[in-house]
Parts: sequence; structure tokens; C-alpha cells
Amino acid sequence: MIRSLRKHGAAGLGRDAIHHVRSLFPGCLVSVVVALAATFLSEHYGGPVMLFALLLGIAFNFLSVEGACKPGIDFTSRTVLRFGVALLGVRITVSDAMMLGPAPILLAILGVATTIGVGVFLARSLRFPALFGLLTGGAVGICGASAALAIASVLPKREGARESDVIFTVVVVTTFSTIAMVLYPILLKQGLFSDAQIGIFLGATIHDVAQVVGAGFSISTEAGDAATLTKLLRVAMLVPVVLSISFFVSRGQSEGRVSVPGFLLGFVALVAINSLGLVPPVVATALSDLSRWALVAAIAALGMKTMLGQIVTVGPRALILILLETIWIAALGLAVVWFL
Repeated sequence: MIRSLRKHGAAGLGRDAIHHVRSLFPGCLVSVVVALAATFLSEHYGGPVMLFALLLGIAFNFLSVEGACKPGIDFTSRTVLRFGVALLGVRITVSDAMMLGPAPILLAILGVATTIGVGVFLARSLRFPALFGLLTGGAVGICGASAALAIASVLPKREGARESDVIFTVVVVTTFSTIAMVLYPILLKQGLFSDAQIGIFLGATIHDVAQVVGAGFSISTEAGDAATLTKLLRVAMLVPVVLSISFFVSRGQSEGRVSVPGFLLGFVALVAINSLGLVPPVVATALSDLSRWALVAAIAALGMKTMLGQIVTVGPRALILILLETIWIAALGLAVVWFL
């Protein structure tokens, strides 16, 4: 009898798992299709893939309201997102981070900490919640859209407005990052800095990884390498920042019990394994590509969950907030590169 119960129980669990996967499939599939379309547009017509994914996702907002696609869209916007952020760790090694000396490390720490602080201060001055300043400051200070998504995943929901805040932040930060990718190299090609210094500045101030790479290698290979490594140092700051946010959120909501997000543990584990040289280059490239696809699909799903009307309600003051944060980190980066 016990064996029979075990058998039927296992069969029931199997059927439940299959049913769960089937319920997620339509929403996950449409998110991947939108990600593919966004990638095609980015590769053939130029422009940030994240921005294309957002705009296309918003156009399909009706799919997330109700129906077969809703569970999969919710799953992609949260679980697949965290999976993609965890895989970012495969891009970083400790030895690469130490090669450029103290300036990039100092810029990564100072840039992230002060930009978040400035974001929270300006948010309160502009009559926004401190959490919105934390979100925008983290996006500007760390790694743009990826940081915004990671930080949002551990923030408490605020009267249902979190998705619109994240979408607005991603759109504006990606736009400013693209402008910086074009503008910064033009302004810095005046002979005042070496290619390595220019690369460090670009990596320390441009928001998104793709735009950093584009700006750096448009100057020289040396500038591109320095920009990429400096940027990855900022990406590594994602762990202490999100962990700190998770700590304070958990402390405020669960009587001191701290929940460490699993995707952060995965991020740290991949950095450690990659630093020990245990990840073959082919595998590292594959995981990096998988991370990119996961994040593009997640942001497409997030776009589907947001209405244009919600974005508009954030208002022009939020645009000013992110612009001031961008100016702050650029000024700080210029000062550190100049004096060091």
C-alpha cells in the first residue's frame, strides 16, 4: 500500500510539473520571440537591443493582462531575469580586475557608492521615494539596464508602480548611455589623455556594457580593453549593492531575518570559478551569450507587463534625476582619471 501511495504520489508530482511547464511555455516563447526581433533590429539597423526589447514588449502589453501567456511572462520577467544576472559573473576574473591598477578600482567603489547616495538625495529633493533614487542611482552607477533589473528584483513593490519605475529607468539610462557612447570619445580625443586613461573613463562612466565596449574600441584596442575591464569592475559591485539592499529590505520586513538572493550566490560562484581558470573560454563565451539572451528576454517580458500610461506618470522630474546622476558620475570619473 505504501509503495502504491508513493507511486501515485510521484506520478501526481510529475503531472503537476508537466502542467506547470506547459502553463509557462506560451509566455516564455513570446518573450524569446520578442528578444529575437529586438536582436535582429539592433544588429541590422543599429541601436541598443535592450531599448528595442522594451519598446516591442510594450507593444504586446495585452498578452500579460490575462490569458495563456501571463504565467510565462511573469516567470521570464523575474526568474529568467535573475538567472541572466547570475551568469554575468562569468565575465569577471580577479586577475583582470587588478591589471589596471588603483584608478579603476577606486572609480568603481566611489562611483557606485556616491552615485547611489546622490540618487537617493536627489530623489528626496525632487519628491520621489528614496527607493526610486536607489533604483536609478544603482542603474547609473553600476551597469545600466542589468543593474536596474537586479535591484528591482529585491525591492518591495510600491503600490504596483515598480514595473513602470524600472521600465522608465531602463529606457532613460539606455538612451543616455547611447548618447555618451557617441559623445564621450569625441570630447576626449583632444590629446589630454592617453588611450588607457580614456578607456578607464569610458568604463567608469557609461552605463551599459555594450555601449562601453563600442565607445572604447572606437578609439583603440588599448582603450577598448581598459574600458571593458573597468566596466566589469563596476558590474562586480552589483553583488555588494544588491546584497546590502536585500539585507535592509529583509530586516525591515521579516524581523531581522536576512534572505540572500540565490542569483547573487551564483554570480559570486562564477566569478570565483572563472578567476581560478576553471571555465574554458568556449564555455565562458556560451554562458555570457546565454546571460545576454536571458536579460533581453526578461526585459521584453517586463515591457509586456507595463503600460505606456504608467511610464508617463513617472514624469519629467525623473528624467532630470537620471540626467543629474549621469553628470555626477562623469564629473567624478574625469576628476579621478585626471589626478591619478
